Amino acid sequence: MKYGVTMFMTDRTIGPAALGRAVEERGLHSLYLPEHTHIPVSRKTAPPTGDEVLNDEYKRTLDPLIALAMCAAVTDRILLGTGIALVAQREPIVTAKAIATLDRESHGRFVLGIGFGWNQDELEDHGISMADRRDVVRDRIMAMRALWSDEVAEFHSKHAEIPPSWSWPKPWRSPERNGPPVLIGGAAGPKMFANIAEYADGWIPIGGAGIKQALPDLARACEEAGRESSEMRIVPFGTLPDPGKLEYYASLGIEEVVLRLPGGDADSVLPILDGFAELVER
Repeated sequence: MKYGVTMFMTDRTIGPAALGRAVEERGLHSLYLPEHTHIPVSRKTAPPTGDEVLNDEYKRTLDPLIALAMCAAVTDRILLGTGIALVAQREPIVTAKAIATLDRESHGRFVLGIGFGWNQDELEDHGISMADRRDVVRDRIMAMRALWSDEVAEFHSKHAEIPPSWSWPKPWRSPERNGPPVLIGGAAGPKMFANIAEYADGWIPIGGAGIKQALPDLARACEEAGRESSEMRIVPFGTLPDPGKLEYYASLGIEEVVLRLPGGDADSVLPILDGFAELVER
């Protein structure tokens, strides 16, 4: 089993370079950072945590691509991912170039974890409705894949329009891979698995409940799309380092688990990382 970490990195926590270096030094496999462009004061959507008030860290997240670039500059081995990026809220041409640059300069270590977005107010400030967000994400990922793989890229859809264009650099991956791996985060369901099978490379189950029951449904969706379910990466997120749960994931053939690291300064974060490192040594 490989172990990664995810943390809400803010202007008040340990910084990107220090955390990236610490994760690599402890033998961990990956570091994933979440994204919120902003948090509107208005509240049309309840916090996903079930709390009455949204945690302050949601309001203060660093831009994940810039933060991960800082991590890349001081590391050589760990995977660097978004967990998750809100693609519906990003312009695809600019985002494709930023991701290609990060992936290339990190020698292929970037993983694009994405989500559809839960905050209605945040989405609407970007001109995206809750009803359209899945289709927007799909079109923008497909548009970015064209930019990453084609010498002259072109894409036409309702939510992404790219006339014949040149765009470099290309990601470190070969053109046949169409760029870095794309993992979609969210709860199991027919829509989720249809999306994964159509244009992604894996699933990020948030919390991990019900994975065993969901795997046959994901396999069927892949079969219907003409893809091999064995090629899909399953990466549970926000996991606590409970030995029983980790053994359960291993029994399902899961090869990477991302542990939840509470946000904080170096004095509070590094001892927790030391505990995570003990899992690697077992």
